[in-house]
Amino acid sequence: MPKVLVPLAQGCEELEAVTITDILVRADIEVVTASLDNEKVIQASRGMQLIAKTTLADVENEVFDLIVLPGGLPGADHLQNDVRLQKMLQKNIQQQRYVAAICAAPKALVAAGLLDGKQATSFPGVIDENPAPNMQYLEQAVVQDGQVITSRGPGTAMDFALHLVELLQGKAVRDSVESVLQRV
Repeated sequence: MPKVLVPLAQGCEELEAVTITDILVRADIEVVTASLDNEKVIQASRGMQLIAKTTLADVENEVFDLIVLPGGLPGADHLQNDVRLQKMLQKNIQQQRYVAAICAAPKALVAAGLLDGKQATSFPGVIDENPAPNMQYLEQAVVQDGQVITSRGPGTAMDFALHLVELLQGKAVRDSVESVLQRV
């Protein structure tokens, strides 16, 4: 079973955090939500409270097939400034695993040097004005360049999460999860 880390920073975008974790769990993927600080209760950007399973300090030495960063502000700033998380992202890439970020969170990938020479997207204005060296900014819902996946924002969260399901579990699982979501 694939194992995914979703770091939850104070001020993260709740729609993205919940959509990502929900869709991945529906695809039989083990999801570990971890707060950056020692508080397991996360005050999200719109006031909703999310509860992390653990803290980043407790899982920073574990192996994850994918690390997914929800956006939102100031959450993405906290992700960008967390040295432990930056090292974890870099290690995932070095070990041929995946990293992904949505909305404002791709700024953390820029800070980690993981968008250098890559195609990427983000919430408009977040990384296109301060891109990584030789980065090509695209205005697409989801962009994958090698082991790095980025997405635009809350409106693309479901497409982003389904892309991650397909990446980790294959198209048949993605289609199965997606079909249940579309039933009326």
